[in-house]
Amino acid sequence: MKSAAIDVGLKRIGTAICLDGKIVMPQNAILRKNRNQAARDVVAFLKEWEIDMLVVGLPKGGAGEEEMERRIRHFVSLLELDIPVVYQDEQGSSFEAKELTKGDFKHKRDGRLDSVAAKIILERYLSI
Repeated sequence: MKSAAIDVGLKRIGTAICLDGKIVMPQNAILRKNRNQAARDVVAFLKEWEIDMLVVGLPKGGAGEEEMERRIRHFVSLLELDIPVVYQDEQGSSFEAKELTKGDFKHKRDGRLDSVAAKIILERYLSI
């Protein structure tokens, strides 16, 4: 089963895929100009890789959790997918991604960090 994960942010959406159930690879992040464009880009990404299941990171704990969860669930509703969508706790994934990539690349706002966070979210889900 081919699976993908997204880490939905207000400016970028990190993406990662797992094609064999074992190895998770971060992909290029999707830059968000507006939610409709971002939704179209996510759907195109899922179709391009022929993804069978989508894992979406949801924040648990922390300030603003309810607001971000509402925004993320609304964004996912715009995707109108015909594949299963599951939600995975993403708490600490961005911090963990930053720690993992120290020295590998400067933490620019190009989305690489967001996609490493998506990779962590998918790895967490697959290890359940």
